[in-house]
Amino acid sequence: MAPRVLVSDKLSPTAVQIFQDRGVAVDYLPELGKDKEALLAAIPDYDGLAIRSASKVTEKLIGAAGRLKVIGRAGIGVDNVDIPAASRKGIIVMNTPFGNSITTAEHAIALMFAVARQLPAANASTHAGKWEKNRFMGVEITGKTLGVVGCGNVGSIVAQRGVGLKMHVLAFDPFLSEDRAVELGIEKVELDDLLARADFITLHTPLTDKTRDIINARSIANMKDGVRLINCARGGLIVEDDLVAALKSGKVAGAGIDVFATEPATDSPLFGLDDVVCTPHLGASTTEAQENVALQIAEQMADYLVKGAVSNAINMPSITAEEAPRLKPFVKLAEVLGAFVGQVTEDPINEVEILFDGSTATMNTRALISATLAGLIRPQVADVNMVSAPIMVKERGIIVAEVKRDKSGVFDGYIKLTVKTEHMTRSIAGTCFSDGKPRFIQIKGINLDAEVGQHMLYTTNADAPGIIGLLGTVCGENGVNIANFQLGRNRPGGDAIALLYLDAPFPEKVLEQVRDHKSIDSAKRLRFDVGGI
Repeated sequence: MAPRVLVSDKLSPTAVQIFQDRGVAVDYLPELGKDKEALLAAIPDYDGLAIRSASKVTEKLIGAAGRLKVIGRAGIGVDNVDIPAASRKGIIVMNTPFGNSITTAEHAIALMFAVARQLPAANASTHAGKWEKNRFMGVEITGKTLGVVGCGNVGSIVAQRGVGLKMHVLAFDPFLSEDRAVELGIEKVELDDLLARADFITLHTPLTDKTRDIINARSIANMKDGVRLINCARGGLIVEDDLVAALKSGKVAGAGIDVFATEPATDSPLFGLDDVVCTPHLGASTTEAQENVALQIAEQMADYLVKGAVSNAINMPSITAEEAPRLKPFVKLAEVLGAFVGQVTEDPINEVEILFDGSTATMNTRALISATLAGLIRPQVADVNMVSAPIMVKERGIIVAEVKRDKSGVFDGYIKLTVKTEHMTRSIAGTCFSDGKPRFIQIKGINLDAEVGQHMLYTTNADAPGIIGLLGTVCGENGVNIANFQLGRNRPGGDAIALLYLDAPFPEKVLEQVRDHKSIDSAKRLRFDVGGI
């Protein structure tokens, strides 16, 4: 059955066509996002939900979405999506961070010019039949210092435009490298330095616990007298009452505000001030941007639902359409390794180490880690997946470490999973051959070459004669058919393991017989999802 997507906000007809062309059934109901109860009633029937800002994807809505796999936000902001709830449910949340970057950057520059030259007030005065030429004395942009707070997708474009306007550009961004700053032709500085030196300050950072209220009475006090502020990012970045006080005192000469603490902003302390230019969240409001983000989200969602490719996800490592075919067998391998350890480990896990050797170290290891963790905790949490697994592992206080190294053995690449509990350390390694099927190559430090079966029995014992006969006799006497058999040992007379491949789950009463035998140290019944293998 073809995956089915609901579009509950207005999107371009071309975006709807993209879904259809990719083999995705789509229902275009753009008014549904305004009706909470109608959306709640409809959502159980869909694999994907495409939205803009009107639809509110709450925890309640997510709880009702039994089939939902992906939520796509046509735009950058995902404030209207409960991301933690979606992640816990294993639903991918995507946005389009690049589709309106240029549009938002241009709006910030436009506001900077409007504030510098008091264009809205001058326009209103002139339309009123006045000729107040001496009233509107502005300032030049050229030669001034522009401070960019947040130099990501939008901020870097604003910085480049500022350089083009012959401004000296300062940027504060913890993730901005020195090399990237040199490439942009800007100066990387700390926030306090930027506040003290900038003539114009423009905000382009997401709203987080660290950035909320970043512009407040204290930070404004550190700014130049006569500074001008621009905000096209998020309203919660500025304490609006503090900005109003600074505007009235003259500390801040002007502000261009496109976003507000509460939206829609029908009332604000910033309204009615001559030195403030306000717009109703128009940063992304151009024909080109609205079309771009609609097409991008349709392509991203369709690629995920049809090909398994993940791009611009908020809560999931990206997997490109190009790498998905190569990565898919190793994602299955990672899940299998995790599932093996999860089924044989009874004590709480304290630490997890995932080693990527050879070619696997060059792959998308974030996706492989997520798959490993999903397999690891699935025996305890049946509905976990690659989205929710990292969150669940973190909530359990499990430490996860990643190790990469160059090829060290006979295999081009392999993955080794090691877990530690309070009482023991357990490891397993595996690889994929040219047929794309996962194989175990080492268990408990013992080398072997074993395929993965749906139903298996794993035993450990001291290397001694009679184990094969024992297992065969017990199974034969109880009508359990052994489809295949793999053995391994670390040395003669040392530790040994056995893997039995079965046609059906190993019966509990027979399992107890195996465990009770003095020659068997442990016996675990295993089950693997071999769909697609």
